[in-house]
Amino acid sequence: MNKWIIALTVMLPTLIEIVDTSVVNVSLDSIRGSLSAGIEESTWTITSYLVSNAIIIPMTGWLSRIFGRKRYLIFSIALFTLSSFFCGTAWNLKSLIFFRILQGVGGGALQPISQSILLETFPRKQHGMAMAIFGVGIMFGPIIGPLLGGWITDNWSWHWIFFINIPIGILSILMVTFFITDPHYMRRMSMKIDYWGLVFLAVGLGCLQIVLDKGQTEDWFSSGFITSLALVSVVSLVLFLVVESTVDHPIVDLKTFRNISFSTGSLVMFFAFFNLFGSIVLLPVYLQTLMGYTSTLAGMVLGPGGIATLIAMPLAGRLVTRMNPKLLLGLGIITASYATHLMSLFNLTADFATVIWPRIVLGVGMGFLFIPLTTLTMSGIRKEEMANASGIYNLLRNLGGSFGVAFVTTMIARRAQFHQFRLVDGLTPFDARYQTAVEHASRMMEFSGVAPASSHGLGLGAIYGQLMRQAAVLSFNDAFFLLSCFLVCILPLVLLMKKGGGEVHVEAH
Repeated sequence: MNKWIIALTVMLPTLIEIVDTSVVNVSLDSIRGSLSAGIEESTWTITSYLVSNAIIIPMTGWLSRIFGRKRYLIFSIALFTLSSFFCGTAWNLKSLIFFRILQGVGGGALQPISQSILLETFPRKQHGMAMAIFGVGIMFGPIIGPLLGGWITDNWSWHWIFFINIPIGILSILMVTFFITDPHYMRRMSMKIDYWGLVFLAVGLGCLQIVLDKGQTEDWFSSGFITSLALVSVVSLVLFLVVESTVDHPIVDLKTFRNISFSTGSLVMFFAFFNLFGSIVLLPVYLQTLMGYTSTLAGMVLGPGGIATLIAMPLAGRLVTRMNPKLLLGLGIITASYATHLMSLFNLTADFATVIWPRIVLGVGMGFLFIPLTTLTMSGIRKEEMANASGIYNLLRNLGGSFGVAFVTTMIARRAQFHQFRLVDGLTPFDARYQTAVEHASRMMEFSGVAPASSHGLGLGAIYGQLMRQAAVLSFNDAFFLLSCFLVCILPLVLLMKKGGGEVHVEAH
């Protein structure tokens, strides 16, 4: 079977699944109004999908062995498509959340299965190009998702962000049926089900994802809800590790971590997506809340970075076979870190070129980071272990993004308070510069038609408002700077990775 047809077959459903992780975000207000739900309640439509998605991803290899990979892939696409229909026809918030859970269960397997099939289909010397194809979907989805969701919601209705999945899902099922064939080691086999591992994994990852998604809004561990979920998550995941190390047929085979390139690469990928998701969440918030950008203008800043990634990935896919991939990976890490450092220099006078350039540089850096990293991480994995390894790798990538978002949202809130208190120390009537600023602000108020008796108070308010904006900018600077530092710190890990590994044999499809 032609490898390009197989690539298109597995990437089509994967792309719509990744789009659905972010497409709801911009439609949340419309969904909330239509279903008469509160703001906090409506965010569960996002959290429920992420939770069920996170639980299924590491189970993918095990479920593929239980049911047969092709059969399980068709089932996953069918469940994702059917649940998309029911999401679009949801009659209240509870029903939407329930169908979003089913949608996450269906979509969770698509990323790791697609990656493992691509790595098996393409010969090892073309693994860079295979991962470029996979990376385009991984990087393109979070970019196009919000733009597509906003456009559909504005021009049609929020229901169509789900209905649009249906024809693509049906086409994907037909393509998988005709073009994908299971190799002998991925056909259905009977094995004892690891029930305890299944329970501990589901509870541990489910609680962890809720903690990361809701932690900042609940003020983290000052909330009994978050504290309880965190304890349950830690205990469940520890018990999961104990169980998986003792059973004959574990849900997640942790022996894969004995491969030093895989374990190191997974850690690097965690922090790479920690940086990527943290920065692309911060940037539009900074532009819209502090710089006065509209949603469209903020999207125009993010868009070119995504285009840069799409251009860089195929180039990196070609270069990775012609030079040491560790050099490309190091270049990608340094470039992405430098881009995030540039973002830490933003101020309230930054023009459009100043804010768009670091995003483009970050896009190039991530393109040159993702391809050699995935190639180095997965090339030493035997074909029989590919599905299990891909599930773990994709889980850590997604968790890196979730941890990154939780980190930056917390940093913005805490550091803004810190800088506000520090800057307020300078607002004293005995400071000549402060007195001059108050007089100037008062005169400006009077010039705009405010009565002299009120101008002084309004002038003080204007100065305090400016102080709040400056404190917010400094908090963004701190968050971007730390993201940059975290990425630089993983650079030495590249030295531990081996160039190449065990041959990944190609199975006829």
